Amino acid sequence: MAAAEKPPYNRSGGDANLSSHTHVHGAYEEPETPEVISRRQWMANATIAISGVIGLTLAIPIVGSLVPDVGSGGATFTPLDDNGWKQLQTATDKAVQIDINLKSKDAYLPEQTAPQSVWGIKVKDPQKFMRDRKDLFVDDKDTLPYPVVTMGFVLFSPICPHLGCYYQYKTATNSFFCPCHGSTYDQYGARTGGPTARGLDPLPLREQSGVAQAEWIRYAPTVPNRLVISYTS
Repeated sequence: MAAAEKPPYNRSGGDANLSSHTHVHGAYEEPETPEVISRRQWMANATIAISGVIGLTLAIPIVGSLVPDVGSGGATFTPLDDNGWKQLQTATDKAVQIDINLKSKDAYLPEQTAPQSVWGIKVKDPQKFMRDRKDLFVDDKDTLPYPVVTMGFVLFSPICPHLGCYYQYKTATNSFFCPCHGSTYDQYGARTGGPTARGLDPLPLREQSGVAQAEWIRYAPTVPNRLVISYTS
């Protein structure tokens, strides 16, 4: 039996088969042309761009569902208690506390009802009231975006402008007093003493279809200007 022939020896020190394999393998390691690199880079950028568009399309409705509806917490008018409104109409110079059922709706919760109350006064002399409440008028014009005096009446928020406590009315002195920090107000709600920075806050009043209604507004405390922070209790 003839002996198997050995592959020819390559002068570089290896056999011919090894040299052939080395040459084939090296072909894959040759530098890529600029055209190939350009196409590969374009494909990579296109993939990233398409992925970003898809991600953004999915994210918008998801994020939108988590953002509360701003309009759901806006100001609304609430009917005044009929008995309290009638009492205010027949009042002389005394303040009258009138109950309301304040309705509010959170973006994620059903509509809720919270009992509240407002203080109402009858304004017999509008000029005297404007002189007493200079913080509410400039050149006999309202500084608030709604009439302070409506139908001859003024409604006050029950919340003390100092730090948000509920003040009280003293019938004997026809004045208002906050038991928390001692702020005092006269019969028209003007500041007369204590740490409060302003007088009592008036609320919008209207009559619609024979029903008196108030708009609940909560203003920022401690500051002299009236800045709306909430339309709920």
